Amino acid sequence: MTQVGTIVWLSSELMFFAGMFAIYFTHRAVAGPEVWAESTSKLNMPFVITNTAILVLSSVTCQIGVNAAEHLRQRRTGSLLDVRGWGMQEWYTLTFLMGAVFVAGQVTEYAELVHEGITIANSTWGTVFFLTTGFHGLHVIGGLIAFLFVLGSSFVAGRFTHLEATRAVVTSYYWHFVDVVWIALFFVIYFLR
Repeated sequence: MTQVGTIVWLSSELMFFAGMFAIYFTHRAVAGPEVWAESTSKLNMPFVITNTAILVLSSVTCQIGVNAAEHLRQRRTGSLLDVRGWGMQEWYTLTFLMGAVFVAGQVTEYAELVHEGITIANSTWGTVFFLTTGFHGLHVIGGLIAFLFVLGSSFVAGRFTHLEATRAVVTSYYWHFVDVVWIALFFVIYFLR
């Protein structure tokens, strides 16, 4: 039931982001191509591509953590340097760190755009950009909090059971959802001309 409930909730989140995409495309059509061309030229593409790669790779580490959880491997067996022996805790910690790096990268990108004179108040492109990517960033932060909850409960649990594994699995659903939404946003905002 937990997994079904999570999927239904993510469906409502999908509608929320569909509204964000509608705002983006509507405003883009009204504002004209010159506004978008001028503003997008100020984006630091190598930095954004690197930051995106970090988030996408965090889905890989998350899924490896899910596989460990499904096999009830709570923590590593052996050396920390031997990733083949890692359990859910190590993989989810790495995923958390990668997500945190992504959020820090978004904050850095925002600071660069503000330095370039693009803000939510003085630029129509900035309004749409900061709203869509900002709401996504809040969802990433929500995912990071969920990882902390899963990790904390797995440390507290005396025995790692299917309950803890289910928590890890539904958290991965959310994380993969956040990643897929970012890929769509990334394509629309950074590449679609």
